[in-house]
Amino acid sequence: MSRNIGDNIDVYGFLSNAYGINMYDADKPLQRILQYFTGKIPSLSELGIFAGRDLLEITDYVDKISRPKHIMWDVNGNRVDRVWLNPAERYAIEKLVLDFGINKPPYHGGSWHEHYAMGYLISDPGLYCIITITNQTAYALHKYGNEELKRYVPKLIGDDKPINFGATWFTEIQGGSDLGANTTVAKVDGGKWRLYGDKYFASGVGLADIALTSARPEGGKPGAKGLALFAVPRLDSSGNLNFIVRRLKDKSGTNSVPTGEVEFHGSETYLVGDQSNGIYYIMEDLMVSRLANAIGAVGVARKAYLEAYEYASRRRAFGKLLIEHPLVIRDLMDMEVALEGATALVFKAVDEFDRSWHDKPPYGDRYHYARLLTHIAKNVTADAAAYITRLAMELYGGIGFLSEYPIERWHREALITPIWEGTSNIQALDMLEAMNKKNAHITMLSEMENTVASIKSYHEIAEAAMNAMRNTMQVISSLSSLEIEFRAKDILSTVGHAISIIVLTDIAEKLGIERYAVIAELYLERYLQGGYKVGSYDLGRKIIDIENEVVTYVR
Repeated sequence: MSRNIGDNIDVYGFLSNAYGINMYDADKPLQRILQYFTGKIPSLSELGIFAGRDLLEITDYVDKISRPKHIMWDVNGNRVDRVWLNPAERYAIEKLVLDFGINKPPYHGGSWHEHYAMGYLISDPGLYCIITITNQTAYALHKYGNEELKRYVPKLIGDDKPINFGATWFTEIQGGSDLGANTTVAKVDGGKWRLYGDKYFASGVGLADIALTSARPEGGKPGAKGLALFAVPRLDSSGNLNFIVRRLKDKSGTNSVPTGEVEFHGSETYLVGDQSNGIYYIMEDLMVSRLANAIGAVGVARKAYLEAYEYASRRRAFGKLLIEHPLVIRDLMDMEVALEGATALVFKAVDEFDRSWHDKPPYGDRYHYARLLTHIAKNVTADAAAYITRLAMELYGGIGFLSEYPIERWHREALITPIWEGTSNIQALDMLEAMNKKNAHITMLSEMENTVASIKSYHEIAEAAMNAMRNTMQVISSLSSLEIEFRAKDILSTVGHAISIIVLTDIAEKLGIERYAVIAELYLERYLQGGYKVGSYDLGRKIIDIENEVVTYVR
């Protein structure tokens, strides 16, 4: 009888209370959100099994025991700059790309909802990063690449074997999130573009067969608008190593993805699309990864919640199970409410991206709305993940702080989500730019008003959230530009929470499931009205009850 890597339950089952759970079948809120946005509940049960067994064990083992290793030279003395992955991790990536087809749906008539739902189930940020940057590369080459570059796409999305890996290298040490400060230069030499410079945070080094990178064409104007987008293959046209990997980073988390530093010394490269639209292509490509960041955040939070719920259902203290104590009920309810609101918000952003991703510069209103929602969702989900995973650790007590158990890792993994793909400050500033220069908030307000007007059964909840959004916009109109920037993160959070509530309420209305109205009301109290009201204890007990659809599963 064949065995899976995850069959070693006698070992890993002692370390994790969530091990063996079908991560998709257990997660009815995810299924309902997908039903709401796509009209169907996708068949992802097999991936749920893989995510709850093999992936849990593989990614935890890689993090603790077997991190990627930089191989600088081959046995014959040639510089190769490859990365050696644990074979189980490579097996997992290939299975996800080839068997589950995680990167295929948008390019084969499917939707981005499917891709991101699979990313949610993976949720290990490092492993999902490898898949995301590969998808980002496919995205840009599919949409803007010439015929020579498009030939990479089938192997990047898993249509052809062996699979190729992609990467996105934009960050430089002197600028960080300030792409306008980039100094990497592209020069034309003998009819070919060549790169000179380096990238400081380059995930996927040693794996990438082709990478997207930003560079300033020689003589180009300063600032972000002077950047162009290039694709640089690992090997040049003569089959020689095309760039140097200086080193790998030693990180707190995301250890399943090798992140390092790259040097370009005349590296052969290919211009992607129109040279003058480089910064727009870069920002568009970042939408793909910012949505992945948000999806990964809520996926990590769900795994932490399941660990905490299982622990609270088994551990006894002061004469009864933890889950029977009102304060533990409060904590679990708080985690579930935050998680479902954040998940509804990010899939709303995914839905708008799915509607507008074929748009090209100069973009239309729908694209700018999708971009606005992406900035908001990226922040709200990151805050939620950091909070939920911390609270899950706390529910475990001292055991939760021990690195031998996975609950500690989920918190470390969550802490990257406010930083990756632009920090919270960057998301808030980009949100303001989308509002001030693109008027994206007008589309947002119009759609939210129409949605609220269509909600009949739970109108008061949705209307209260809409009022919070209206009031925020009213306040903005009376502030100076400096004061608006000072309050930008608060504005982002309030608007994001309001959208979460409206979407949850609309789910209750459209699917006829009252539970989502309960979640929406609790979310409203918690995030927009100062705290839970009298009677929330009974609601909390109902929300986290094992008989409830939130955590109904079969091992």
